[in-house]
Amino acid sequence: MNIYNKSSVIEFYEKHGDAKVPLEVWYEEVELKKWKSPNQVKQDYGGNVSILKNSRAVFDIKGNDYRIVAAVNYENGWVFIKFIGTHGEYDKIDANTINLYKPKKKKTRTDNRKQNASRNNKK
Repeated sequence: MNIYNKSSVIEFYEKHGDAKVPLEVWYEEVELKKWKSPNQVKQDYGGNVSILKNSRAVFDIKGNDYRIVAAVNYENGWVFIKFIGTHGEYDKIDANTINLYKPKKKKTRTDNRKQNASRNNKK
């Protein structure tokens, strides 16, 4: 599977050092998978994954100390990390809709013009 947003994994374990090895193991394992259905995810992770609607899965990391919410595109082999957090943080979110790691919007020419105009007005 192609996993999107590895930087979020690194950023998280830099703050939670005890999560580094379990997150790296999860990442490496998932990269080797070729899931075509939620049932295959469940076969591989058993009681350490919950399958949600909207092709989402919640992975228990480090004995359930941490959670990853990911959207899985089975057809294209993509995994999009939507949330990484402690169990307590997870309890406060809606795993079906959370999207902490949205792609950054690319600047358009219009954005650049507005930014330049704003700078000129401040002079």
